[in-house]
Amino acid sequence: MKSSVTLKEGMCFEVALGEHHFLIDADEKFGGMNKGPRPKPLLLSALAGCTAMDAISILRKMKQAPEHFRVEVEGELTDEHPKTYHALHVRYIFRGEGLETEKLNKAVDLSMEKYCGVSAMLQKTATLDYEIIIE
Repeated sequence: MKSSVTLKEGMCFEVALGEHHFLIDADEKFGGMNKGPRPKPLLLSALAGCTAMDAISILRKMKQAPEHFRVEVEGELTDEHPKTYHALHVRYIFRGEGLETEKLNKAVDLSMEKYCGVSAMLQKTATLDYEIIIE
């Protein structure tokens, strides 16, 4: 896999990631124009996406079909530069009839402890915890 960024204007860059293209930008106080997300928060989205894909794939094999499924990730940055995430919290939010708590727990545990490569990388530098919410 290869990614590149090309300066567009100010602090705005076009990202080329495989066949996908999108913009990233700096905060306005650093010369950005809010034309795209900041690079560091994209790590939170990468973690949410990776573990969500794992979990839903595992749940489908277990014949669990949530009507609604969302993953939220919050990160805390260090105060010193370089600012890095030192704590991450993942929330798995499920809604639907017939969902079995044991299977939800197993799918999430498998993702976070075995399959999600993004969480495996981030756990090397930050504490990572998670919770399951059934609405």
